[in-house]
Amino acid sequence: MAAKYVIGIDLGGTNLKIAVLDFRVKIRRKLILSTRSFKKKEELIRALCLGIREIVRQSGLTKADIRAVGIGLPGPVDVEKGLVHFFPNIPGFKEVCLRGILRKRLGLGIFLDNDANLMCLAEHRFGAAKGSRNAFCITLGTGVGGGLIINGSLYRARSFAAGEIGHLPLNENGPRCNCGGIACLEAYIGNNRIRSQAKKVFGHSITLEELSLLAKRGNKKALRVWKVIGRHLGVALSSIVNVLSPDIIVIGGGVADAGRALFKETRRTVAARAMPVQSRHVKISPALLGQDAGLIGAGIIAWQGN
Repeated sequence: MAAKYVIGIDLGGTNLKIAVLDFRVKIRRKLILSTRSFKKKEELIRALCLGIREIVRQSGLTKADIRAVGIGLPGPVDVEKGLVHFFPNIPGFKEVCLRGILRKRLGLGIFLDNDANLMCLAEHRFGAAKGSRNAFCITLGTGVGGGLIINGSLYRARSFAAGEIGHLPLNENGPRCNCGGIACLEAYIGNNRIRSQAKKVFGHSITLEELSLLAKRGNKKALRVWKVIGRHLGVALSSIVNVLSPDIIVIGGGVADAGRALFKETRRTVAARAMPVQSRHVKISPALLGQDAGLIGAGIIAWQGN
């Protein structure tokens, strides 16, 4: 009997999410672990294997019920070789053949891709970009990633590394990014940077959830922080609009939960900075699939085999 389920994994700089998905790519069960607790490469690989086995057990399934595993990863990946080049925000991974390691340990088909690509794939198939021929999707979290749909298909380029908007330089000089670059967008609007800026404004540590909630309640300090973040994001997206002229830009990830406080300034900046012909045709929209977009995208590649 043919396997009826796949495993989808979304590995981020903060959380490791694992899900069982059915043939309609609907999530049936989900586990969430903290990535920060894994300090070494082997610890994270072991957690991936244990997490997969545990969710299969909790779901009352066996290995024979699982067709394949799809994994979204926060960095550049060679999709054909199953090779992780490196992770900007997770230490210990450099030129690691993760697909081969997991295949050997689990005895399952393994498919890998960049996490932003999978968020983009999911939003194009089921979410905000559905029906669009050309779309750019950006995910905002510990890292900042992007995925690109051109003529209805996911565009990876020869290097499989297209779409890395988080490492688009905003200035000639600026803060050093974890990728090794200078003044990358991620160095201005990644989670850690936002928390650092908020601490300066408020005088004490504050979570992103609290910052978003305060902004929604009209707190002026919180609104000021999100306005700066929205401006940085808008400048970067203006470049995307000018170069690619997409039909839609979809913004997802934890930072996007700030809602209107972030989107208002982002849209205003794009309207002011992008060229008028391109900017009048682009829609800037929040992701519809929320925090599950990466898992759904991982489920898609597990079913279709990349």
